[in-house]
Amino acid sequence: MSLTYLVLLIVTIALVLTLTTTTLQRNTRHWPIKFLQFFCGSLFLVSGFVKAVDPLGTAFKMEQYFAEFETTFSGTWFSFLSPLFPALSSQSVWFSIFMIVLELALGAMLLLGVWRKFTAWAFFLVILFFTVLTGFTYLTGYVPSGVNFFAFGEWGAFEKSNMRVTDCGCFGDFIKLEPKVSFLKDVVLLLPAILFLFYHQSFQRIFNPPWPKALTWTMVVVSLMFCFRNVWWNEPLIDFRPFRAGVDLRGQKAAEADALASVPMTMVMKNKADGSEVRMSQDEYMKVFKDYPKEEWEYLEPIKGEPAIPITKINDFEISDSEGNDYTNDILDEEGVQFLVISYSLKDDGYQESTITVQDTIWASDTLQTADSIQIVRRIEQINRDTRVEKDYQWTPAWLDIFRKKITPLVEAASGDGATVRMITKYAEPEKLKDLKDELTWDHEMLQADDILLKTIIRSNPGVVLMKDGKILAKWHHRQLPAYQEIKSAHLP
Repeated sequence: MSLTYLVLLIVTIALVLTLTTTTLQRNTRHWPIKFLQFFCGSLFLVSGFVKAVDPLGTAFKMEQYFAEFETTFSGTWFSFLSPLFPALSSQSVWFSIFMIVLELALGAMLLLGVWRKFTAWAFFLVILFFTVLTGFTYLTGYVPSGVNFFAFGEWGAFEKSNMRVTDCGCFGDFIKLEPKVSFLKDVVLLLPAILFLFYHQSFQRIFNPPWPKALTWTMVVVSLMFCFRNVWWNEPLIDFRPFRAGVDLRGQKAAEADALASVPMTMVMKNKADGSEVRMSQDEYMKVFKDYPKEEWEYLEPIKGEPAIPITKINDFEISDSEGNDYTNDILDEEGVQFLVISYSLKDDGYQESTITVQDTIWASDTLQTADSIQIVRRIEQINRDTRVEKDYQWTPAWLDIFRKKITPLVEAASGDGATVRMITKYAEPEKLKDLKDELTWDHEMLQADDILLKTIIRSNPGVVLMKDGKILAKWHHRQLPAYQEIKSAHLP
């Protein structure tokens, strides 16, 4: 669904509600305020719902914001705020749930016309908060790499690659908005937000008391339970991400790579004498480039066109082992069934260091000749002793139990039935991964990938992905992981 279609749908709902309530109650006063009330309420319900489907997605996005804010504020007059953001990041899931429930509650309160003054002020503050986030996202496009956001004098031309956070997450993964569009959307919403502060008494009530308040509290409780379900109990009820079940991962990655390779390029030359610009395709330029000597023309940054198909996170699907060997094609080109056990975060409570002594014995061989034979006799020539520090990681017991009680029995049964099994974790030190492999007595490949990619594939940590011939068949949260025979019966006939 596009943003235009969504806005038209919400406008239609708002018009219907405005016409219906004004007709039934025979009150046409301040109908523009009532329309804006129903429009903003419906918008908040939609955007809140698509985020409630996947609260972890919002939490991961907030972690990116908090990390950027910490870096941005450090070294400025506002450096005293920097320590606040790591603390907020550690509670990003709860912050995400709070914002989602608040958004849904405000949507209901606007539609029902309840607690008018509080609703108006809360709506204004939330829109102001969103405007700051989306404005930061968009405006960092003017901030070159290595330059602080508040060094306004060093801002340059807008470059999409400069943006610190590339997507605001306003509608989760349901609709991806360009940062500029997101920012302008929130700036536009500031207009009704300000009007509501002065005209909240004109809000239309749909039901008589006590139903509006009862329905609002019901919305709060239901949305809270729905968020809990999608965070801690199961994968998102609706999967808007590119790695959803049914996707041909192999084919889609190849298609996106071809689309990027075929992106048209517009060459731009600027005349040094009069400042005029000439633009042409790359093919045209190769035919006439001699007519634009560098002494007279300045070659500007080429303008890239849009790829033929949307480029998703699938294009970033890259897997390697701890030594940097690429396993991407091994996974995509695997024929038959494979299980990917994915863990985007390794749960440990640190490590203890111990010093061990390693003995290295160097042997020498002597030849002894007797009357009847020649014998080779080995003797110790030198003993070297080397000390080294080893790390003993203290893995979180509850996290290890998930593997031992649920995942290991599944993958061992699958492996015994001929399926390929691989574990993919976030990037970590080789010794840490080796320690985990030894702790779990893991006999299969243990690979690595970017944690943001892994979070996009599955929200459960750990979780299991079932693939066959490069296609994703199913995904499971570890709390809902079936036995292998159930999976085989349902997905591998």
